[in-house]
Amino acid sequence: MKPRKIKDKIYWMGFIDWDNRLFDSLIPLPDGTSYNAFLIEGSEKTVLIDTVESNLFFELENQLENVPHLDYVISLHAEQDHSGSLPHILSRYPDAKLITNSKAKPLLMDLLHLSESSIITVKDGETLSLGDKTLEFIFTPWAHWPETMVAYLKEDKILFSCDFFGSHIATTDLYVTDEAQVYEAAKRYYAEIMMPFKNIIKKDIEKIAAYDIDIIAPSHGPLYPNPSFIIDAYREWVSGPLKNTVVIPYVSMHGSTKSLVDYFVAALVERGVNVQQFNLPVTDIGKLAIYLVDAATIVIGTPTVLAGPHPDAVYAAYLANALQPKAKNLSIIGSYGWGGKTVEILAGLIPNLKVEIIDPVLIKGLPTETDFKAIENLADAIALKHKELGLL
Repeated sequence: MKPRKIKDKIYWMGFIDWDNRLFDSLIPLPDGTSYNAFLIEGSEKTVLIDTVESNLFFELENQLENVPHLDYVISLHAEQDHSGSLPHILSRYPDAKLITNSKAKPLLMDLLHLSESSIITVKDGETLSLGDKTLEFIFTPWAHWPETMVAYLKEDKILFSCDFFGSHIATTDLYVTDEAQVYEAAKRYYAEIMMPFKNIIKKDIEKIAAYDIDIIAPSHGPLYPNPSFIIDAYREWVSGPLKNTVVIPYVSMHGSTKSLVDYFVAALVERGVNVQQFNLPVTDIGKLAIYLVDAATIVIGTPTVLAGPHPDAVYAAYLANALQPKAKNLSIIGSYGWGGKTVEILAGLIPNLKVEIIDPVLIKGLPTETDFKAIENLADAIALKHKELGLL
């Protein structure tokens, strides 16, 4: 694809990846993704902001065919989906200087073996004149690595936001046209890589909100011609109210845990509590992450395997602990045959979650009427917690 004009002398470059379905060998990509780079031609200096994965450089190289000279290449973030082609770019434009910050510099040197002499570091708030255009560098740590920064083009009021506000979508739309589609993709993106740092990101949001922004240009997904759409969404995800929702990631081997989950879901619905359940062996973990963003309660369902929780349930607990959602309550339901330490093991996997543990329900064998009564009591306890939170 050829470069696409954003404004006069400002172009999108990069690669639209329609076929990729797994990012970083971890994150599902149901809609593919894009790798966005941006060319700015000032009256005196020309700059490229970020690059693409090294194996995708062929596309960026073709897009740069009519760019005879680069004065600067800016690396907003050292991760290779942004920086991977930097060695190719610096080889193609040997006079270009690489601009980044002091935290990113050693990372780029370690990850890509770049020469220290080719790197210029900037400070928070420092500006770079391109002649008739001026870039300001704004540090946004932990959005989503410690060295991440964004760049603001003052005259054109464009925020090049790196991973901040990104979305994994492969589309020919240069700008957001379907806000509903992008909202879900951006929420997935936030949940998967930003949510663990929400308290810091809250400060980053307020920092960039002080700027007059017409367009937000992230490193993945389409550009935002209506910046308030995504900024307001981030504010809600970071610090907005919890929802009257119980998220139930579960796995069942011989049907006992599934019987508990089915009964539990019905009991919660009867009490006015919304439920999102996820059968872990076939679950898109990105979808699970989306609902963890603002659910008030998490309940993990698991059978007992070799005296402990099923590995899929362990993964769900580990994921929740890593993502650190805002949930206030957590419980466990499941079954066992001859014994084990399922509850103790799962409880030990969630030290980062600031939750109240509601008494688990772990049964022996197939559920009995007594067991279903215990599930009713758990549903009552959760409904009461949601009422106390003002959600019911």
